[in-house]
Amino acid sequence: MSRSSKDRPARGWQVERPLPWPDCVDAARTGGVWGKDLRVRCLRRSVLLLLSALSIAGCSLPRGAALQSEILREDAADTPSFQVVEVTRAVVADIARWPATGWSGSYHWLTTGRGPKSTVIRPGDEVRMVIWDSQENSLLTAPGQKNIVLEAMEVSPEGTIFVPYVEDVVVSGATPQQARARVQEALEEIVPSAQVQLSVKQGEDNSIDIVSGVGVPGSYPLPSRDYTILSALAAAGGVRESLENPLVRLIRGDETYEIRAGQLFEDATHNVLLRGGDKIVIEEDSRSFTALGAAGTEDLMAFPDEEVTALEAMSLIGGLSDSRADPEGVLVLREYDARHVGRTPGPTHRQVIFTFDLTTADGLFAARNFLINPDDTVLVTESPVTKAQTIFNLFGTVFGLTRQVTTVAN
Repeated sequence: MSRSSKDRPARGWQVERPLPWPDCVDAARTGGVWGKDLRVRCLRRSVLLLLSALSIAGCSLPRGAALQSEILREDAADTPSFQVVEVTRAVVADIARWPATGWSGSYHWLTTGRGPKSTVIRPGDEVRMVIWDSQENSLLTAPGQKNIVLEAMEVSPEGTIFVPYVEDVVVSGATPQQARARVQEALEEIVPSAQVQLSVKQGEDNSIDIVSGVGVPGSYPLPSRDYTILSALAAAGGVRESLENPLVRLIRGDETYEIRAGQLFEDATHNVLLRGGDKIVIEEDSRSFTALGAAGTEDLMAFPDEEVTALEAMSLIGGLSDSRADPEGVLVLREYDARHVGRTPGPTHRQVIFTFDLTTADGLFAARNFLINPDDTVLVTESPVTKAQTIFNLFGTVFGLTRQVTTVAN
């Protein structure tokens, strides 16, 4: 049975009366031309609401990095909590004179040289002697005995050893040949025909310790005074291949010397002579900076050299993202010690943001001369165009959905 004209809604009802959401549910179950018209109107209204929501929430769209304007927004306040410094060629030299942050040491190394092939006796060495005497009534040997073997003697802190009938003989600082001659000369007064054999086993003061970073750590005797650090590393199995950016540290008395393993291997002038008591430690360079934002990588980056410039840091982190990065907004975040704030030259706040514009020659040259400090954060901000493109892509997707809805509804 067909519906009467008074039961059907007037055509003007579609324009004058707003369509409530419950009617949209009914429209989904309504057939015929009237139902199709309701479904199209409901779907279009849903799409418009979605577009409105996207417009409102555009600023909170998912992104990989912040905009430069967002990070530096507080700088415009009356009392900002950080300092912003635009790095140009005019100021980069002054910034270099600011107090150091992070690791504040510097690598320094000894100069090489050549030493004699012989070794010298040091306190703590062990000396063994065999004394030969052919006299029948010898003070040293028993009847029928031609020699006497003296037990190993440790060289005293004063550098002496005890020899029967002649008391102490100074041997420290002498080569084994010189020490043998001294002992034999001291024995001539009581045993004119005596002949002396002498050998030395190096003690702590005549050996080195290779503590870590090699195949076989341990204590190694110095075979001569011409023994170099490369010879010692070779004897210990070489630097472990698993170490990244290995640093060679030589501890000598109260002094510590450091050099990168690569530099040590490349330049023969760094192959220094070792002394008794030297200690060698090889470990990874712990200095690093953090890379974040629209860069090729986001990671903790180790220092490959003693110094790394901002421009070199860009290369280390894989450059700027072609589709996301803002080359006018490269930032270096650094935190200074409170005692350095207010000094001249120096920062006005503990936290400082250095900004770089890599689209200009001035900015590039400044970045080439600006040194990254350990514990710095290198942040590549995102281009504002990226945010706009994301919104346009979402709008495009929604409009495509609208066309599909209309097609399906028809």
